[in-house]
Amino acid sequence: MIKELKQLSDIDEIEISEKRLLHSATHEEIIGGHTTDVYFLRTLDILNHMNLSDSEVIAEIFPRKPGVMAGMEEVINLFKDKPLELWAIDEGETFDKKDTILRIKGKYSEFAIFETTILGMLASASGWATASRTVKEACGDKFFLCFGARHVHPSVAPVMERAAVIGGAGGASCILAAKLSGINPSGTVPHSAMLVVGDTLPVALAYDKIAAPDHNRIVLVDTYKDEVEEAIRIAKALNGNLYGVRLDTPSERGGVTPGLVREMRAKLDLEGFGNVKIFVSGGLTPDRIRLLSEAGADSFGVGSYISGASPIDMTMDLKVVAGKAVAKRGRIPGVVENPKLKKIK
Repeated sequence: MIKELKQLSDIDEIEISEKRLLHSATHEEIIGGHTTDVYFLRTLDILNHMNLSDSEVIAEIFPRKPGVMAGMEEVINLFKDKPLELWAIDEGETFDKKDTILRIKGKYSEFAIFETTILGMLASASGWATASRTVKEACGDKFFLCFGARHVHPSVAPVMERAAVIGGAGGASCILAAKLSGINPSGTVPHSAMLVVGDTLPVALAYDKIAAPDHNRIVLVDTYKDEVEEAIRIAKALNGNLYGVRLDTPSERGGVTPGLVREMRAKLDLEGFGNVKIFVSGGLTPDRIRLLSEAGADSFGVGSYISGASPIDMTMDLKVVAGKAVAKRGRIPGVVENPKLKKIK
């Protein structure tokens, strides 16, 4: 059991085992305050010396730009067993610049070292959720899947894709992210299967044979042959079992273009495969999604646009200390009301 850090001298007790395999923080280390900025411990030492660390305070957190809230569930869980009062906006709720999204009331010593932690939780997750909402707006009624886990450290991949689902993604490829979101992970078959076998068709036939009857069979068609030629070949071989084809043409060959999507749709229709969907992936942005959607794409796989989204900067201010409204220069003393805030505990 890792004890919660209370003072600077506690840092001397932290030892990094030679057997440690990963650099990411464990849940216990996060809950113990080991990922905080050191100056919060110095602050507690100073306030303890002055007998002020248990001062009753109200703190508020606000964002620096508009977005979609995610990460709040982690923050609430972090303070689950602490004698604090919390008000928060819901996950999935929108917020504007400078809105109060979280209010904390209680002894300063109970949450001082967690400022860094909660700001990071909210900033990263809200950035990803906001990017996902932008993608959803571009997709309209069409489905999109988040598969950006390969672009971030695995310790935060589930956080990222869960945030994407909150923002509007219809599915998540990362197994743990999907489970945390209460859904099944989504995905088909990567290029590596075709490259190992040497041909897409036998992979597609094996895929069809072993997949559950209710599974939507979507096959990559850009590994070896012309995409349209391959799609028709696979559709004929699967004899009505092909749900869709995935276009992931690499940038070295121009990527997936609206022209390719239009050709694919037209020729599949001419061959009697109007029911076969077109799933598109590969460096998609909202602008590209709109163009490809107009061309006939049915659904989308989005990775780097979401995973690479910038965090939304969050700031925590003490607004009331010992019953007195306070603020640093440039800020307004006292609490800032937000009708979207709900009492949590």
